[in-house]
Amino acid sequence: MSVLVIDFGSQVTQLIARRVREAGVYCEIVPFQKAEAALFKKPQAIILSGGPASAYEAGSPRAPQAVFEMGVPVLGICYGEMTMCAQLGGKIEGGHNREFGRADIQVKTRSPLLEGLAESGSEPVWMSHGDKITAIPDGFAVIATSESSPNAIIADEKRRFYGVQFHPEVVHTPRGATLLSNFVRNIAGIQPEWNMNAFHAAMVEKIRAQVGNGRVICGLSGGVDSSVAAVLIHEAIGDQLTCIFVDTGMMRSGESEEVVSLFRGHYNIPLIHADAREMFLGRLAGVSDPEQKRKIIGAAFIDVFDKESRKVGGAEFLAQGTLYPDVIESISATGGPSVTIKSHHNVGGLPDYMKLKLVEPLRELFKDEVRALGRELGLPPAFVGRHPFPGPGLAIRLPGEITEEKLEILRKADVIYLDEIRKAGLYDKIWQAFAVLLPVKTVGVMGDGRTYDHVCALRAVTSTDGMTADYYPFEHSFLARTATRIVNEVRGINRVVYDITSKPPGTIEWE
Repeated sequence: MSVLVIDFGSQVTQLIARRVREAGVYCEIVPFQKAEAALFKKPQAIILSGGPASAYEAGSPRAPQAVFEMGVPVLGICYGEMTMCAQLGGKIEGGHNREFGRADIQVKTRSPLLEGLAESGSEPVWMSHGDKITAIPDGFAVIATSESSPNAIIADEKRRFYGVQFHPEVVHTPRGATLLSNFVRNIAGIQPEWNMNAFHAAMVEKIRAQVGNGRVICGLSGGVDSSVAAVLIHEAIGDQLTCIFVDTGMMRSGESEEVVSLFRGHYNIPLIHADAREMFLGRLAGVSDPEQKRKIIGAAFIDVFDKESRKVGGAEFLAQGTLYPDVIESISATGGPSVTIKSHHNVGGLPDYMKLKLVEPLRELFKDEVRALGRELGLPPAFVGRHPFPGPGLAIRLPGEITEEKLEILRKADVIYLDEIRKAGLYDKIWQAFAVLLPVKTVGVMGDGRTYDHVCALRAVTSTDGMTADYYPFEHSFLARTATRIVNEVRGINRVVYDITSKPPGTIEWE
C-alpha cells in the first residue's frame, strides 16, 4: 500500500484520498478502530483525517501508537493534527475561539510541505475547528499561524511528522492539493504510478483469474458505474458475461432504448431486456412516502432480477458497479458524520439466497476515476459524462403518488431542460441537472382560458467532489427561455420555478 488514510469521522475524509490519487498515488481509507490491522500492509505514508471529537476528552479516538514508530511520514489534518499532538506529548484545550470557514495562514518558516505555496507571507485555507493546540510536542516547530490558531501548521522535519489545522483536501483551500502532493510525492518519495491505463490492464487479468471459465451476470442500470463495469468485464471474459437490464419505467426519455442499442448493438454483449414497467407502476400505485417508494422499487427489482437470472444457466458470479465510497461506508464504524450521512441512491442489495460470488472491478475507484476508466475503455464521451442518475430513477423526482401520466409530463419537461442546457454549452459545467414535478397544482391563465396544472421545479448544481454542491447561477434569459418552452410544450405544467438551494457535504440529489 502506498498511503493509508485513517478516518476519525470527518465528512470529507474521502476527499483526502481523492486528492492523493489525483497526485498519481494510490491510497486507502480505514476507520481508526481498524487501523492497527491495516498497518500490516506497510504503508509508505499515513494521513490522519479530521473528525468531530475533541482530542483532550477521555476516550476520544486515537491513532495506533505504532503509526509514530514505523519511520514513515505522517500528516495530521485538523483533528488528526490534534490527536497526533496529544499522543506525542503536546496539549489540547477547548473553549477557545472557534475558527470555521475561510482564513489566512501566515507562513513563518520554509518547509518541503509548502513547496509551491506561499513559503512566506499569507495563504488562504479552510478552517473547521473549535479546539486549540496550546503546547506542541518536543521536536516540533511552528511553520504557520492564523489569527485564531498559533499552530496552524507544525512540523517535526526530522521524523517527517506534519500537522495542519485546516483542511487541504477541500476546494476551499485553493492550493491544498499541492500540499498533499508535496507530502506523498516529495516528502514520502512515492512515485506517481496510479493511473487508469495501468488499472485497466491489471483488472482485466484479475477478472480472468477470479472468474476462470465461470459465467457472470451483471445488473445493468444504464448508469455510468454498471456500464463501465460491464464493458470491462466483457473485455476480460467475453460472452461468459450476460447483462440483465431491468426496465422499471422510471428511466429518462429514450434511455431504455439507448442502453439496449449500446450494449446489445454496439458492444454485442449478451443482454436480457426485462420490461417490467407495468409491474413497478402497479406496486407503486397509491404510494406517496419516498422511503416506501424506494423500498418497493428495490424489492420489485430483486424479484425481476432473480427471475431473469434463472434464464442464465450455470451463473456463478454477480457483477456489481460497487465504488470505493460504497466500500468505505460499509466498513466504517466511527459513529461520526461520515457514517450518518448516507447516499439514498441505492434501492437495496440482492438477497443471500441467490448464492452468487461477487465480481466488483470498480471497488477501488472513485466516481471521477470510473469516468476516466470509461474513457480508457472507449465508451462514448456523452455516455461517460452523463449526469448521475439515482437507482430509483424518476420516482424520487416525482414527490407524491407515481402515475404514468405524471412520469410522461416529467420526462418531457426534463428533455427540454437538458436540451436547453446542452444548447447553451453548459452540460459539462454542471454536475447534475434535472426537473422535478412537484405534488402541487396552481391556477394559471393561458391565453383566454384558466388552467389548473402542475408546478415544475428545475435544479442544477455544480460540484467538484460529488459531496458538496452549489446551485448553478443561470442567467435570467436562460431560465426565461427554458420555462417558456416547458409551459408551451408540456401539457400539464403551467408554472416553472428554479431551486437555488446549496448543499453541504452529503447527498446532492433531490430529497
